[in-house]
Amino acid sequence: MVRLTKIYTRGGDGGETSLADGSRVAKTDLRLAAYGTVDEANAVLGLARLHTDGEADAMLARIQNDLFDLGADLATPQAEDYKYPPLRVSAAQVSRLEREIDAMNADLAPLSSFVLPGGSAAAAHLHLARTVVRRAERATAALAAEVEANDQALKYVNRLSDHLFVLARHLNRDGADDVLWVPGANRDARE
Repeated sequence: MVRLTKIYTRGGDGGETSLADGSRVAKTDLRLAAYGTVDEANAVLGLARLHTDGEADAMLARIQNDLFDLGADLATPQAEDYKYPPLRVSAAQVSRLEREIDAMNADLAPLSSFVLPGGSAAAAHLHLARTVVRRAERATAALAAEVEANDQALKYVNRLSDHLFVLARHLNRDGADDVLWVPGANRDARE
């Protein structure tokens, strides 16, 4: 378990920080971009949870915990020998997201256009979280292109953005309150 007794250490004042294995890297490192963006997505989910309850809130609580697992995974470089086994995102976590997506999607009407972020407050926050997760996915993919990384981590963020999209539609009364894009609706509008 983690035990924090002091919040500031001054260790990052020179533009470097420590990874989970104790190694030091620049704060501009791809690894930090990946897990920092995961942390940002988690914060947005905290806002979304202010507008959810029941099973939707329970799903988001599980996801928030998973995002800390993902951050720990991304903060720990791959190695041959570890003093302690690192926390890695598992295929079971990815599968759970897929099951939840399938269950929610079963009740949704097919889309006739792209969905604009909005509808309910919960859905709007989930759409924001989805875009941050997509950025985390790009950062994780960039990291995986440079160093060995857990392939389940990339799969997890890919599924998570889909999950948040479907959950947003579900919370918009199964799509009834979705705001749909109308292509070119304002091209000919006069001021």
